[in-house]
Parts: sequence; C-alpha cells; structure tokens
Amino acid sequence: MALCALGDAATRQGEFYEAVCFALQERLPIIFVVEDNGYGISTPTSRLLPFRLGVFGDDFVIRLDARDVCEVLKRGGEAIAKARSGGGPTVLWCEMDRLSSHTSSDDHRTYRPIEEIEALATGDPIPRLVERLMANGDLTAGAWTAMQEEIRSGVEEAYRVVEKEPCPEPKTVLEHVFGPPVPHAPPPFRPDDLLATSQDGRGLTMVAAINRAFQAALESFPSMLMFGEDIEDPKGGVFGLTAGLSRRFPGRVVNSPLAEGTIVGLGVGLAAAGFRPVFELQFIDFVGPGFNQLANQMTTLRWRSKGDWTCPLVLYAPYGAYLPAGGMWHSQSNDGLWAHTPGLRVAIPSTPEDAAGLFWAAFQGEDPSLVLIPKHLCRVRMPVQQFGVVPFGRAAVRRAGDDVTLVCWGNGRELGEKAAERMANEGVSVEVLDLRTLVPCDWAAVERSLQKTGRLVVVHEDNRTCGFGQAVIAEMASRPECFDLLLSPPQLVARPDAHIPFCPNLEYSLLPDVERVLSAIRVTME
Repeated sequence: MALCALGDAATRQGEFYEAVCFALQERLPIIFVVEDNGYGISTPTSRLLPFRLGVFGDDFVIRLDARDVCEVLKRGGEAIAKARSGGGPTVLWCEMDRLSSHTSSDDHRTYRPIEEIEALATGDPIPRLVERLMANGDLTAGAWTAMQEEIRSGVEEAYRVVEKEPCPEPKTVLEHVFGPPVPHAPPPFRPDDLLATSQDGRGLTMVAAINRAFQAALESFPSMLMFGEDIEDPKGGVFGLTAGLSRRFPGRVVNSPLAEGTIVGLGVGLAAAGFRPVFELQFIDFVGPGFNQLANQMTTLRWRSKGDWTCPLVLYAPYGAYLPAGGMWHSQSNDGLWAHTPGLRVAIPSTPEDAAGLFWAAFQGEDPSLVLIPKHLCRVRMPVQQFGVVPFGRAAVRRAGDDVTLVCWGNGRELGEKAAERMANEGVSVEVLDLRTLVPCDWAAVERSLQKTGRLVVVHEDNRTCGFGQAVIAEMASRPECFDLLLSPPQLVARPDAHIPFCPNLEYSLLPDVERVLSAIRVTME
C-alpha cells in the first residue's frame, strides 16, 4: 500500500489527475491525502479546488474534518482497509487550517483578514484532542503540562545538536550524481539468430536488433517491465520495436495511457521499488508532459538520497528528423537538453550493433538512461558482425583518418561517413568519430583523434545554440592540452535555431547535409 500526501493547491497539477486516473484504472492500493487548508501560499483555493468544482465523484473521495484527530483516524482506517482488501484507491479530502504563514519568509497578515487569523486557534487539532481526552478522563492537566515541557525540551535539544553539526564538505557535492560502474554480462544472442529470419540476409535493421535485445532482456531479467503507448500487439509500437513481445510476455509489456507524466512517474516508482522498467516514449517530442518527472524525480533520486535510493529506469524514444513531413512535433532531437540534465545517461546509437549493445548495458545499469533511436536509421539494413555490450562513455572510430576529426552521433554518423568518402577524393583524410553516448562522453577519444589531426568538425542535427556540438568544441578549446593541438578554428555543422517545418524541402533546407559538412571540413583545411 502507498500513501501520497499533497496540498490543496497541488490538486490542480496535471500529474495529480494522471495519478488518480491510473490508480483508479488499475485499482491500486494507494491513498491520496489532500491537505485542504484553503490557500496556495497567498492564493485562496476555494474556487480552484477540483472537489468543490465537482470534478470527482463521491465513490472514491472522502471528505472529512481533519481538525478532528479521531475523525482522521476513523476515515483513514477505512481507506487503509479498502486498499488492503483490493478495493482500490481513496482520496481523503482533509479540511484543515494553516495556522501560520506559508514559510518563515512569508507573512500571512498581508493577505489574510485579521479575523480569520484570530479564529485559527479554534481549529488547532492538538488543543481539541487534549480537551476531549481531559473530558473523558484519559489525560490530566498535570500530565499535559509535563508532556508539553518534555516536547519543548526535546525540540530545543535537537536544535542544539544540529547547531553543532559541521557543514558538509564541499568536495562531497559531486558525489552520487551517478553510481559506480557495474559489470555487464554479454547479451545471449547473435547476429545469425536474426539473419536467419531476415528477408534476404543482407544485414539487419536497428528495429530488429532492438526487438531482439528486448526479448532477451525479458527472458533474462524477471524484474523487467515494459510500458508505453501502443506497445502491445498487434501494433507493437509505432515503429515495431516491441512487436511480438506482449504475446510472449503477457502482463509485462503493457499499453500505457496517453500520459507521459504517468509513464515516467510510474517508471521512477517501479525502479525505486526494485523493478527494471524499460519504458517507451512514442516520440521524444512528446516528453514535455513527463519532463517534471524526468528532471526532478528520475535523475535526482540517487543524489538527494546520497545513494540510498536508485532509479535504474531505461527510457527510450524514436528521435530526430530526416524522415520528411514529421514537422515540429515528430522531428525534434534536443540532444543538448538531455545532456544538460545531471544524473541522466544519454545514448544515441547509429547502428544495429550499437543499439542492441547500448540497450544491453542500460538494462544492467543502476542509473537512469535515455536511449534515443534515430528514426531515419531505424529500418536501414546494415551489416552486423557481432552483438556485445557497448559501455556508456566509449566512442567508436567509424573511419580512421589523419587530417580532420569529425565528431558525430545518431544521424550525423551517416553524413560524416559520406563526407569523409567525398573528401578522400580530394586527398583529405577524415577520421569519423561516433560518440554513441553523450553522457558520459568519451572526451579522451576526441583528444586522441585531435592529436593525430589537429582539426575538428562537429556535426549534430539539434539546433545550434546550446547544442551538444557546442559543448564538444568548448571542451576541446578550453583544455590547454587540447587547444594547443588545434591547427584551425573548430567548425560546427548544426541546424539553425528554428523549428522543423512540415514541408520536406524546407526541412532539408535547415538540416545538416553532406554539402554543409564538406564546407566545414574545407574551412578547417584552409
């Protein structure tokens, strides 16, 4: 059973409605305790509260006077019994008083009528309880006085102890953002397993490799659960990433509502409780409603608990453009945004081998991971040699070279390889370095390549300002040992700061292409 306590103002948050709806849908044993004190800091909530607006029915909402401790005990006990018997969730609407200002920096005398403030003492539940106990002969005046003195002394002693506590060492502030590395078992599948079932044996798609990795993980890790929009059969996800899995693993591969806050929030809870959630966001563009859970819950749990709690949640989503007519709501990448979120490991594969290998590492990790799958490359057949674990933070040299280092990831890998082939005809040797993961980033691999070439070009499809490509250039330019290697100014090939349009020719006019990459390489050679 679970208990969730919140204030009355928070009932207007969308995630509250998502949580209540999902609890009712699944008949979850949860009690929502809504502390209705009539204010959201200084804003009266009487006209805003969904219970007063008639949004919810009476079948799962219990209204009670929380100034009466016995009433809270009685109605709370009923809710607990209901939850434990499988009766589903209850919302306890607890009407009460806020006896003081919102915080020590707030003065409620500036926005509450003085008559209201003076009347608050009559609603204090402690004097009310004391009066009842004394009337029943269960408490004497002397015992109550002694009890108050004991509490007062205890509080003062606690303050004295805390005042003497030393401040934390500044060096510890960076601890527990991520946990220590964990060993990875190799994946129990081979390319031959998939090639035998492919149409012509000419290679594998990223979709096939990911699907096989999911299947093997569900077989290998009993605590793994999958959840997302349309992931059940017969649909199997809009890109077919989970095709066939809900038939093989009923109850473990489950459709979610159209509610990203629910998807990410449920994943956080399950991960904290010891499960291995691998949850799908249908497109990374849709993460907005779940961003609060991602940035404020999923990625902070280890750090704010000093490692006592972990969140091994794997989120994955198709991402990126180069698939015409997706428009601004189906073509985003936002690499810089995800890399900017502390506590989140970010992977962007560009081959079937890397997709399977990165997922296999993420499945066994102890920190939250976001795996972004380039839609443009999803169904491109590529040769596959061997599946293995691809550790986060290890880049891959796709093509060796001596003159220019071209750093890329995701869809940029294809552009980089094509540009390198073209430049070879001009006598320029380009080394193509695929980062594979942005967090952690293999800075050492970039530096090693620069030691050979002395020239740097970075390609990313995210918009230019604050994209991860700018971070790569800034990192290399700010390190004296790397800056001294540069023979020319680094170049960034990125999308201008504009949204992806629907019209294909407009989309391609914005996105990095081979010609832009070639121009950047030539600039570094001047």
